[in-house]
Amino acid sequence: MTSIDLNADLGEGFGVWRLGDDEALLQVVTSANVACGFHAGDPLTMRRVTTAAVAAGVAVGAQVSYRDLAGFGRRFIDVAPAELGADVLYQLGALDGMARAAGGRVSYVKPHGALYNAVVHHERQARAVVEAVRAYDPALPVLGLPGSVLLREATDAGLRTVAEGFADRGYTAEGTLVPRSDPGALVHDPAEVARRAVRMAAEGTVVAVDGSTVPMTVGSVCVHGDTPGAVELARSVRGALAGAGIDVRPFAR
Repeated sequence: MTSIDLNADLGEGFGVWRLGDDEALLQVVTSANVACGFHAGDPLTMRRVTTAAVAAGVAVGAQVSYRDLAGFGRRFIDVAPAELGADVLYQLGALDGMARAAGGRVSYVKPHGALYNAVVHHERQARAVVEAVRAYDPALPVLGLPGSVLLREATDAGLRTVAEGFADRGYTAEGTLVPRSDPGALVHDPAEVARRAVRMAAEGTVVAVDGSTVPMTVGSVCVHGDTPGAVELARSVRGALAGAGIDVRPFAR
């Protein structure tokens, strides 16, 4: 692969509380997954981050979630598909309004946290997310885990899909993310995070926590914005990709 996108989760504060350094990350990443108010974020934060992203030439993505502020969207909710679809549509429209007020627009959609993990296998919830995206704008790409039900449903619905890899997260031998409560879930060393990103981009593989090599052909690499040292990790990844001759650019505009 000669080019790849670098994304991070932004706008994950709430009110006076800030989480992560959005301004610094916007100088490094090419796509910003912006919280839409359900797991984090609020109207003022959403407007601040989308305005800064548009000014920096960074693609704005709607990071949609379960309605779970208290749990940061990291708790599975057995919500009915119709309700989940309406929630996704609500979040997408809200963030797109903020982006358009700044002279940009939402360019893609990515589920967050427990919803992201659920739609790897949960067909009804994956279909609800896809139907909401298609109802809003069938030209919007969907970002998700390679091999997930979400990407399969999106492809079947005629949506563009982009497979995503996580440079700072551990993988199982099956290619899914190691639960955050388990050992090896997070990768903290900047050099190791950078090596993993380059391997995904250049070779299409990642080393799982059991030492096996897992296929991981992706169009975007994520560094979590709420991870301690996220800015340093993102800079290490971008520098390593450039050093490997891989162009870093957004997959959507």
